[in-house]
Amino acid sequence: MSSATSSSTATLPGDPPGGRRAMAVWGIGVSVYFVAVIFRTSLGVAGLDAADRFHVNASALSTFSILQLLVYAGMQIPVGLLVDRLGTKKVLAIGAVLFTAGQLGFAFSPSYGMALASRALLGCGDAMTFISVLRLGTRWFPARRGPLVAQLAGLVGMTGNLVSTLVIARLLHGVGWTAAFAGSALAGVVVLVLMLLFLKDHPEGHEPEPFPHQGGAYVRRQIAASWREPGTRLGLWVHFTTQFPAMVFLLLWGLPFLVQAQGLSRATAGELLTLVVLSNMVVGLVYGQIVARHHAARLPLALGTVGATALMWAATLAYPGEHAPMWLLVVLCAVLGACGPASMLGFDFARPANPPERQGTASGITNMGGFVASMTTLFLIGVLLDATGDDYTVAFSAVFFLQALGVSQILRLRGRVARRERERLVASRVETVHVPA
Repeated sequence: MSSATSSSTATLPGDPPGGRRAMAVWGIGVSVYFVAVIFRTSLGVAGLDAADRFHVNASALSTFSILQLLVYAGMQIPVGLLVDRLGTKKVLAIGAVLFTAGQLGFAFSPSYGMALASRALLGCGDAMTFISVLRLGTRWFPARRGPLVAQLAGLVGMTGNLVSTLVIARLLHGVGWTAAFAGSALAGVVVLVLMLLFLKDHPEGHEPEPFPHQGGAYVRRQIAASWREPGTRLGLWVHFTTQFPAMVFLLLWGLPFLVQAQGLSRATAGELLTLVVLSNMVVGLVYGQIVARHHAARLPLALGTVGATALMWAATLAYPGEHAPMWLLVVLCAVLGACGPASMLGFDFARPANPPERQGTASGITNMGGFVASMTTLFLIGVLLDATGDDYTVAFSAVFFLQALGVSQILRLRGRVARRERERLVASRVETVHVPA
């Protein structure tokens, strides 16, 4: 498709106006997502401390993140349905209460079992944030701004990851486990209050069309209709294939890999994790601008990111020396920073394929992809580390298997999606021609 495809959405009747008020309301919603990401990724800088605190091995340690992501992924379709039915504000409020309770519970957990339960609760609340923020963006901004607004949401989320890397890590080693996690939970209370006071689901005059909700029939209809769209399925597989290498690295295994396998200090390893986040923020802005202007760039950007990531992991793991050189680790981390923005491209396939009343459901299906891949890879790495005596080269080779699976599905679906998008473009032009002056 040409860039004209994206620009054609600029004149849709009923498009929200955007503007400063939209930015303010959207900013409140995205601040909830920002705090959720801080809580989600706080374990990434505390992995070694958690292993010591709860006396667990690599497999048990990975269970923290696996369970959190299992809950997150399992909640995506239910959350999408809830957002379509209840609206953004209610779902975000429930999410903020749950992830704050989970972070607080993790701070005071005396045992491995209670800590697992706390991370599951956190994952449940976290699952309610991103889809809600995407829906908020479509309700407050013109459709042509969709790719950029989505990338900006992802950028703000990565800023939360940066806070975990820089702030939570220092608090953890300065004031201790309980104070660090309990103190960070206060941020959840702050954003909950702001949201309850100031957030609105949509601007005046842009209320969504009433849509009948009829119990189980409604749920089945929403899911089936979203899944039938090839764009939704392609979005899922793009998200699946692109997101997980960086997610696994930042969420749990990056710090142990850099410290134990590469012989770096914790401080240096933390700086490299920070580089992943900074790279993500820069690449997110670039990808958002490119896709907003050239819709056809979506798939090349996604596949290019997958290829670059695979190449850098192969070079790092196959390096003949005892440790990979610092320049190679720097390049690896910079490339991993592109994974998050590339995963956001999945929503740019699902969004135009579904009408407004299915946006939450379609986004939930898409968002499931990367987290299922991350959960699977976290598990495989933990099992392989225990089975091989902490051989990180063998363990991280699991990345290539998941990437190959995802790329095969992307290539299978891309032709169907291109045809459907051309059909929608032709239909929209015909409707425009027949609209009376």
